[in-house]
Amino acid sequence: MLGCGGSQPSGEKKGLRVVTSFYPVYIDVLNITKGVDEVEVVNLTKPQTGCLHDYQLTTQDMKTLEAADIFVVNGLGMESFLEKASGQNKNLKIIDASKSDKIHPLKDGEEVNPHVWMSVTYAMEQVKAITFQLCELDPAHDKEYRKNALDYVMKLEALREEMHGSLDDLPHKDIVTFHEAFPYFAKEFKLNIVSVVEREPGTEPTPQELEQTIEQVGKLPVKVLFTEPQYSPSAAETIARETGGKLYILDPIVTGEATEDAMNAYIQRMKKNAETLKEALGKAEPDAAS
Repeated sequence: MLGCGGSQPSGEKKGLRVVTSFYPVYIDVLNITKGVDEVEVVNLTKPQTGCLHDYQLTTQDMKTLEAADIFVVNGLGMESFLEKASGQNKNLKIIDASKSDKIHPLKDGEEVNPHVWMSVTYAMEQVKAITFQLCELDPAHDKEYRKNALDYVMKLEALREEMHGSLDDLPHKDIVTFHEAFPYFAKEFKLNIVSVVEREPGTEPTPQELEQTIEQVGKLPVKVLFTEPQYSPSAAETIARETGGKLYILDPIVTGEATEDAMNAYIQRMKKNAETLKEALGKAEPDAAS
């Protein structure tokens, strides 16, 4: 259910400035606030920023947050700068998109993986979580927010069904991904991540890790590796050369222009990811090079 608290007064303020931490959250908030003229949505980070694992706030970022009423974040540790941002802006209201008892975080040891939006199911839960919290902070527009969220969730449900139709019966399920952005995606669509090229984007694998990945890829019936458009594929290219593997691109949807066109970006790029996986893994027999 998409519900709103509506218990807090909205006050006399005419406009609401909502800042989002990065692109996936920006897409959600654009869809939830669609057509509400009194709400301005601004994305904090630049289009090419990517995941926020080690992101450091700039002076301009701090100015942007000082002018914000609400800051919407992915949560689960993605925004390592959140404590600093809230500490310097005592009146800033924080909306955590992952604040849902229906989102069950995956862990690598003790470290939580924050890439929950890559599960379409969890992306829907994030939309609902943002909507609920936004309605509590701005009940004057709760009907619009709830209607928009419901419309968007229905689109995401259709996307999930379409992707299951494309991916559930793939003859091969083993994949090698670029970094730890895809465990939620893999779990939802029953793919098996046998190796990750770079645990942290921008951190080259050690020679030992590279050798281990080459060995794992060499055993695959279909030798494919998936890079990401946001990062250099050099390590994956080395593995491909050593194994005769083929490179494809999967998009974790962390970058994009902050325009109204972004409203459909998640759905469009997830469809593209499904098409890429179907092309890469859909062959009933392995390539001759295998």
